[in-house]
Amino acid sequence: MDDLLVWLAAVLLANLLVALRRVMRGPTDADRMLTALLFGSTGVAVLLLLGEAQAIPALIDAALAFVLLAAIAAAAFAQRAWREDGERRGDQPR
Repeated sequence: MDDLLVWLAAVLLANLLVALRRVMRGPTDADRMLTALLFGSTGVAVLLLLGEAQAIPALIDAALAFVLLAAIAAAAFAQRAWREDGERRGDQPR
């Protein structure tokens, strides 16, 4: 079972290499942010798989910390993008 978990972690890391190509090509900030969120969620999955395979609870704790950071980053990006979109349309802040 441990070998399967390590193999799945390797497949997820290969997925990150493919996603890295999208970061380089991403024409917009939104594309880059979505790729960063993919990196975060895949990194969390890798940490969870390796934490379970090697019975290291610290990896699971680190994965939970990364989940919190990804949620904060997504909220900050959405707020910034929404504000910039309103400024382009000429909306007045309330």
